[in-house]
Amino acid sequence: MGDAIDNLGAGFATFADPAYIILALVGVVLGTVVGVLPGIGPIGAMSVLLGMTTQLGPTGSLILFAGIYFGSTYGGSTTSILLNVPGEASSVVTALDGHEMTKRGRAGPALTIAAVSSFLAGTIAIFGLMMSAPWLSGIAVKLGPPEYLALCVAGLLLLAALADGSTAKAVVMICAGLAIGTVGIDPAGGHLRFTMGSDALAEGFSFIALVMGVFGVAEALTMVGRRRRPEPVKAPRLRELLPSGQESRQAAPAAVRGSVIGFLLGLVPGPAAVLSTFASYVVERKISKDPGRFGKGAVEGVAGPEAANNAAAGAAFVPLLALGIPFAPTMALVLAALLLNGIVPGPTFVEDQPELFWTVIAAMYIANLMLLVLNLPLVGLFTRLLSIPPQALMPFVIGLCVVGVYAENNSMFDVMVMLVAGLLGFVLRRAGYSMAPFVLAVVLQPTLEVSLRQTLAFSDGNPGYVLGRPVTMVILGLVVLAVAWSARRALRARRGTRQRPDQVTDERTPTPGG
Repeated sequence: MGDAIDNLGAGFATFADPAYIILALVGVVLGTVVGVLPGIGPIGAMSVLLGMTTQLGPTGSLILFAGIYFGSTYGGSTTSILLNVPGEASSVVTALDGHEMTKRGRAGPALTIAAVSSFLAGTIAIFGLMMSAPWLSGIAVKLGPPEYLALCVAGLLLLAALADGSTAKAVVMICAGLAIGTVGIDPAGGHLRFTMGSDALAEGFSFIALVMGVFGVAEALTMVGRRRRPEPVKAPRLRELLPSGQESRQAAPAAVRGSVIGFLLGLVPGPAAVLSTFASYVVERKISKDPGRFGKGAVEGVAGPEAANNAAAGAAFVPLLALGIPFAPTMALVLAALLLNGIVPGPTFVEDQPELFWTVIAAMYIANLMLLVLNLPLVGLFTRLLSIPPQALMPFVIGLCVVGVYAENNSMFDVMVMLVAGLLGFVLRRAGYSMAPFVLAVVLQPTLEVSLRQTLAFSDGNPGYVLGRPVTMVILGLVVLAVAWSARRALRARRGTRQRPDQVTDERTPTPGG
């Protein structure tokens, strides 16, 4: 513990350089803005800025991206509470009771409870990252190719099983991502494959071009169809922000429980932030003496999910830095930023890059504090952003994407790849396909392929080599359980639909969101 405190102190000392303070500030403000604006989110912002990471260096890139990630989790709650417009999918649960508090004239306390709960959860999650990443790295050093193969398979299958929407469509996108990842040089034989004679594809498709296309360009095209935008409401004054004593007493234990739930679920592959908010809400409602209050302005329904959301965001860094495997699309972008700067995270990352690791931990603490200080006084400014027409942002986003992709390799081919990926991403999103499984599959493909080949070589065709490794079997067993649970859920939903064939929706009956 003493060594950890000393190392953390050295990490804070790095911020004597004002450039890092400015990067942290830019990250949290930009993250809050993209969290407030529905649809863009941290993935869109990170993908657009990915081309700048080589100029910022590994430390600057991680500070900026961590600020964006934490800021977006804060920003989504603001519009959820004030306008019932979740900026992020993970803020949907917050809107259930947060907006009801606004209707009752308690918008200020709801915002304060959300901010303080998020700060508490972020602090707990960062402390958990600080203590668990070095410990997990020590364990990961002992893992072999079968374990890494199992982790990659687990990450992809759990993402498909736990993601919203069609599991089959998620599997299709995973297969597409794996196929795209095979283009280029064969890591084993060194020969070119699937390049169709193109020298531009000798090193494979540019990850920056693909990500900026399927997230940045596709989101910009989606903005064109958004014509309606709710008008900003009057933000509460500073003196109206303080919650009552009873509200504070109800919120505090819910925030602690949400922090624990969020951190644990943040270690699981898939949409952990969204799952953790629902899990926290269900827990708070189950243990409440008066569950009828939920959905009508219950303070615990704001504190718990917001804490879970931010704790999951902090926990997502653990498998990336300790194992080198991203379990979420945002972490895939963080991994890309590190790789572009020649840094390969993994079991020896904490030992090989101690200065970088502890500087990032310090940056997270600073960003978390900045968000608490900035968000409440500037809540009125952030809500006014919703009055910006989405169409006005489209040229700006596409322009940044083109400049960022071209600057990577000075290649117009990469720009064309980005534009084609953007068009395909737009069409696929309209058809109900998620881009997250595709991006994670592209990132994990090299590790998956190398681990598979090494496992097959070491086993020499003997399945007992894999069956005799307990860690591998535990990981694969958890995957089987998760996939079985997902299949059972889908089967029950299908049976429920078949049991009500005579129920026809009246076209005059209003539907949610319609």
